[in-house]
Amino acid sequence: MTSSADIILGFCRDCLAEQKAETRRCRKCGSPRLVYHRELYDLTLAHIDCDAFYATIEKRDNPELADKPVIIGGGKRGVVSTACYIARISGVRSAMPMFKALELCPNAVVIRPDMEKYVGVGRQVRQLMMELTPLVQPLSIDEAFLELAGTERLHRDPPARILAKFAKRIESELGISISIGLSYCKFLAKVASDLQKPRGFSVIGEAEAKDFLAPRPVTTIWGVGKAFSATLEADGIRTISQLQQMEEGDLMRRYGSMGQRLYRLSRGMDEREVHLNDAAKSVSAETTFFEDISRHDDLVPVLRRLSEKVSARLKKHEIAGHTVVLKMKTADFKSRTRNRRLEDPTQLADRIFRTGLSLMEKETDGTKFRLLGIGVTDLCGPALADPPDLVDQQAGRRAAAEAAMDKLRDKFGKAAVETGYTFGDKRR
Repeated sequence: MTSSADIILGFCRDCLAEQKAETRRCRKCGSPRLVYHRELYDLTLAHIDCDAFYATIEKRDNPELADKPVIIGGGKRGVVSTACYIARISGVRSAMPMFKALELCPNAVVIRPDMEKYVGVGRQVRQLMMELTPLVQPLSIDEAFLELAGTERLHRDPPARILAKFAKRIESELGISISIGLSYCKFLAKVASDLQKPRGFSVIGEAEAKDFLAPRPVTTIWGVGKAFSATLEADGIRTISQLQQMEEGDLMRRYGSMGQRLYRLSRGMDEREVHLNDAAKSVSAETTFFEDISRHDDLVPVLRRLSEKVSARLKKHEIAGHTVVLKMKTADFKSRTRNRRLEDPTQLADRIFRTGLSLMEKETDGTKFRLLGIGVTDLCGPALADPPDLVDQQAGRRAAAEAAMDKLRDKFGKAAVETGYTFGDKRR
């Protein structure tokens, strides 16, 4: 006889009917989309990730694309921003060169990213998240951590059911889908959200964490990328179970602070809390070219336009940056990153551009580039940004001219006025 302690509580994700015993289909509506877990109603930390976000929005807005493979990216010379799940069956992945993606999936529909539209939908999702709990920590435009402890009284439901209702609301109101990972810590909540995409709802409890992690590759652990996994591979470490058998001191002697992370996360130990809107660490803009560019004069207008984009974002969010960072990627996909710290923080496109230009001049030696980016880091408030330059008297005039241009753009649109650097340049 099964005791009450052995009953696994659950519910149907479609009709939300409670399931008193584990079955294959909902006893009320017949749906197979059931969720069961012994800790289901005790867990409160979730990771929410929108499914193939850009591609899903495009399919929502154009129903003719529903059954077609869709790739969002920058044309033949660009890379894949995201791909729908139909395209992923053919092996298409984010950050893959577009030519490779089209080799794998030649019948794909390629759509240029519409970031303004995607950001708008991302804000709608974020607003609905905030209605669930004030503790929302965004990771990107389409994913976030949520802490729902203490929200049961407000919503009259435990967090698991609140999240299931939220997923249904996102689909009905916004026409996109999400996947949910529910756990007791950030690390495993994020792992869980990837387990059953799309439209997933996965739960990883504390009691099962160590056994769940044991057979998985070391790349499951946050921070273990391609380079570090190769280091572990060289040391004969491939699975998390191997890390679980090692002492913390030994791991730290081998890998420093990363060794401590390996020890703790391999055992499901993660005490990081959900924080309100972690501040951005940098503001940047970049573009991938349709054809490789080597001439300095061809790169200058692109750099200027990107600098203006970064400046506009800084001014909009009332922040400034101390360090200008230039990013370039060669035709053979090798990255070059150069940076320079300024004496005073800046918001100005002029200072960002001129600093980036001096960094770029050292790189334009005939090398062909496929990508150019510019950004600022070491962010701070705007109070001390861009003081009058007593040495360069022209800097003040350029700053005044930029302020005038900003007013015109605010009133008549971004294309209302241009500098000589970008006038007539067709790249956007």
